[in-house]
Amino acid sequence: MEERGHSFNTEFPDASPMEASRLRSSFQDVAFTTAVPFTEDGGTVDHDALAANLSALYDDGARLFIPCGNTGEYHALTDAERAAIVETHVEATGDDATVAGGIGGSLPEVRELADAYAAAGADAVMVMHPDHTYAHEQGLKEYYHAICDATDLGVVIYKRGPAVSRRVLVELTEREEVVAVKFAQADVKEFAQTVDDAAGDVTWVNGIAERYALAFAIEGATGYTTGVGNFVPRATLALFEAIEKGNWDRARTIQRSLRPLEDLRDEPGRGNSLANANNVPVVKAGLELAGYAGGPVRPPLAPLSDRDRDCLERHYDRVASTFGQKA
Repeated sequence: MEERGHSFNTEFPDASPMEASRLRSSFQDVAFTTAVPFTEDGGTVDHDALAANLSALYDDGARLFIPCGNTGEYHALTDAERAAIVETHVEATGDDATVAGGIGGSLPEVRELADAYAAAGADAVMVMHPDHTYAHEQGLKEYYHAICDATDLGVVIYKRGPAVSRRVLVELTEREEVVAVKFAQADVKEFAQTVDDAAGDVTWVNGIAERYALAFAIEGATGYTTGVGNFVPRATLALFEAIEKGNWDRARTIQRSLRPLEDLRDEPGRGNSLANANNVPVVKAGLELAGYAGGPVRPPLAPLSDRDRDCLERHYDRVASTFGQKA
């Protein structure tokens, strides 16, 4: 397969305007944040199963893939595993697909991982939301600028909370290398104001999936991420098509059909007080229901309870019967 990626260059090149424009266009789509099937003991990534999952998604129409994000259990992976997972994504999808691998941590680690992603043929990196306890806006700006300077891959900024402030985003959108912003905070007002304030030419991506797809689209998001799309891709692609065509009644109908799956992902799960713990386990169990490979989760995640699994099966059957999804 023809290599789609770019060489890592520590001479701090200027991003190619043509390449940046292509990547911005490619993010005006459904971004599939992919899950990683592990072997039964959770010790090893099952690359054959991952490739089969990705090929099925591609055949159903997926063209934008974000491996090694939160749905991909980024924090439970080693850098070697991350690089190999990105390589599998490149090899298992077509030349018209875009792959943006999750990346984070110290600047030396980010640079090394970007190097590995570029060698694997990735198109872009998605910088994970910072997990530093004591962040400073100026320090964040310098961090993102340094990443842009260090790679000629496209850069996606991932905002998952207030730490990545409007002022940080507005400045970063001026960088040619920044091709998209994944805005994953349930604050439509803040999103709309950020889009209005940012002069840079970036693609705004709704990072909180189908439930907010209509509201964010109205305010300027031309793409959105999906987790449930791992196992009901036809439904989420139909939703995106309806929004693109301005068919709002159909879009609302599809959105409402997917909402119970998203609501279940928000739940803490049995015997737990921490929010959203079902998020990744729902996706992995959903993959199994759809006939694909989900596999176990790694700690600190935990599998679905029997009650939640039964609930998931009911919701999945309803969506799959409507959209003819694999059973």
